[in-house]
Amino acid sequence: MMRFGLSVLWISVLVYAFVFAPPNQPGTTDLIVRLSVGDWDGINPAVSALFSVMGIWPMIYAAIALIDGHQQQAKAWPFVVASFGTGAFAILPYLIWRSPNPTFNGAKNWLLKLLDSRWLGLGLLLSSLGLVAFGLIAGDWSDFWQQWRTSRFIHVASLDFCLLWGLFPVLLGDDMARRGLKQPAWFWVVVLLPLIGAAAYLTLRPPLPEEQIGLAETPV
Repeated sequence: MMRFGLSVLWISVLVYAFVFAPPNQPGTTDLIVRLSVGDWDGINPAVSALFSVMGIWPMIYAAIALIDGHQQQAKAWPFVVASFGTGAFAILPYLIWRSPNPTFNGAKNWLLKLLDSRWLGLGLLLSSLGLVAFGLIAGDWSDFWQQWRTSRFIHVASLDFCLLWGLFPVLLGDDMARRGLKQPAWFWVVVLLPLIGAAAYLTLRPPLPEEQIGLAETPV
């Protein structure tokens, strides 16, 4: 049932993004290039902050999905790599094809050790806090609303942020179970805080045991 629901969601957001979202605006490519190289002069800080946090979300997903995909038939890394350019549009197919996986068996390689590191989580948390504060305080939100209504880039990027936030629980429950975290309240605190909750979870979660026997219970 979850696979069916996620499949319908994936198709729906693709159709919406390319058919029903506002049209592309002249200068969108130039805007993306400037945002990518850090040339933010004259750009609404709310737009700059949104673009930047959309680079943090894939890192957060990588820190969970690559561990989750360690024993999956559908490997996570192609979807994670693609998500740096397409966000939830690349993550959704992985979520559709994966199976519940509340355990981790074997040794962590250098990449999984890095992704499991609290230092990575802390870096993402501090970056998230700074960007959110920058956007909220310095952003021109009336201008952002106008751009959201007229620009496909801003509109779809905002949708992508919401999708990545809303889809995070699909992986979170199993990741908590792999670490022996069985507190439902913990789960909901992480889920209900957009971006900050996910980054804080990566900072505070206990290290992943390298050997497990038996199945852990998903905390939701």
